[in-house]
Amino acid sequence: MPRPTVATSLSAKLLLLTILFVLLAEVLIYAPSIARFRMSYLEERLAAAHIAALSVEAAPDLMVTKELQAKLLAYTGTHVIDLIQPGARVYMLSRPMPPQADAVYDLRGTGMGMQFVDAGNALWLAMEGALGGAIGPQRDRVIRVIDRSPNDPAQRVEVTMDERPLIDAMLDFSRRILAVSVAISLIAAILVYVTLHALLVRPMRRLTAEVVAFRRDPDGAPPLVPGTRADEIGVAERELAAMQGTVRAALRQRERLATLGTAVAKINHDLRGILSTASLLSERLTESADPEVRRVTPRLVASLDRAVELCGQTLSFTRDGVLPLSPAPAELRRLVEDAGAEVLATARPDGGRVEAEWINEVPVGTPVTVDAAQLGRALVNLGRNAVQAGADRVRISAEAGPSGRLTLTVADNGPGLAPRARENLFQPFAGSARAGGVGLGLAIAREVLRAHGGDLRLVESAAAGTTFALDIPQCNVDIGAIAVAGHKSFVSH
Repeated sequence: MPRPTVATSLSAKLLLLTILFVLLAEVLIYAPSIARFRMSYLEERLAAAHIAALSVEAAPDLMVTKELQAKLLAYTGTHVIDLIQPGARVYMLSRPMPPQADAVYDLRGTGMGMQFVDAGNALWLAMEGALGGAIGPQRDRVIRVIDRSPNDPAQRVEVTMDERPLIDAMLDFSRRILAVSVAISLIAAILVYVTLHALLVRPMRRLTAEVVAFRRDPDGAPPLVPGTRADEIGVAERELAAMQGTVRAALRQRERLATLGTAVAKINHDLRGILSTASLLSERLTESADPEVRRVTPRLVASLDRAVELCGQTLSFTRDGVLPLSPAPAELRRLVEDAGAEVLATARPDGGRVEAEWINEVPVGTPVTVDAAQLGRALVNLGRNAVQAGADRVRISAEAGPSGRLTLTVADNGPGLAPRARENLFQPFAGSARAGGVGLGLAIAREVLRAHGGDLRLVESAAAGTTFALDIPQCNVDIGAIAVAGHKSFVSH
């Protein structure tokens, strides 16, 4: 597994995201800040203009000299000052040839939204002028500002001034904001990075390394020693340590079971050969002249056949492992008939022959895509279990399900499953429903269905009989569209 590079590591992403989020926060703060700065600048100019205009009231005949008027206008940075008092008295200071105003801003009742717009418009015009845009000359335009006097709200002040000093002040303020924002972003990013790296990144790297090492060598990897943290990282460490212990124990048990299975398979192979030879020799006892020998010989042969079957099933179960499937199109009714023929040829545990009905109600021409041999094996196991438990009738029917699935129902009229068999149903060597059984038939049948992507389940089991359902997903046919009545396929007496 490739290790993450510096650019793709969690630490780098954490640092980058922290810087971006802090800068985003600064941008959101900048908009009201620059609007407020512009308003404060204009209010300062209006307050200074109010004070300058009061000099007219102190002058003889309400007239100031041109020299003083020029100094006052230069001090306030304006071209024209009008002070309108409540009595409609106007004090005015003006240059000899004041320029015409390019824009008028009445600050009385201006809301925050309009302040944002005015500040943004001023900066936009300044940027276009700096880049040589079509309206670049408006960078030095003249504006007229109207508002109540900051010194006395009862009086109104109107000034005509150049916008350039205001824009220069706003740009200087923006540069200071940018510098502070970058500094705050870096400091916050470093602090957050160092903190989260210690609290999250390093523990996550440790957990990742432990998982990778355990995946490569579950037995050789050193066990994880969890810390004492009470947060999610601590929980993950403790759960990982517990999982490692569980997996190691399961692997050791699996290894021991595999060794035991190999040994059992070898023993069963040899034992099966010995029993087969004994079974062949026992059949010759039926020709004995002794009536007692002829009477007990069928039981002996049946016992040997059961022992051979036990060895064969055990060998198949330990050898097969994951069932290899070879799905191919097949005709389901024919498959059920072949399974019935094999079931009805099976001897009972007492040595007698099967006397049962195999009722095949699967519609003719029902197509399926399955491994016919494996599915037939599952049906044979179910049928044999039924007739060997005492059933004299086994009925197989088919029903279409959702999403192209098909359900085969295998119902018998036997005595039902014993409580012990129900408790250990589908468990190898534990779920036998009859005396002398090994409990592999249902386990193998369920493995076959699950290997096909379906399942085997018990529908009901009572004194009137037992019903199993085989879910098969590889079917795309409308069962209801095939109107064929079921009938008895085989009857053996």
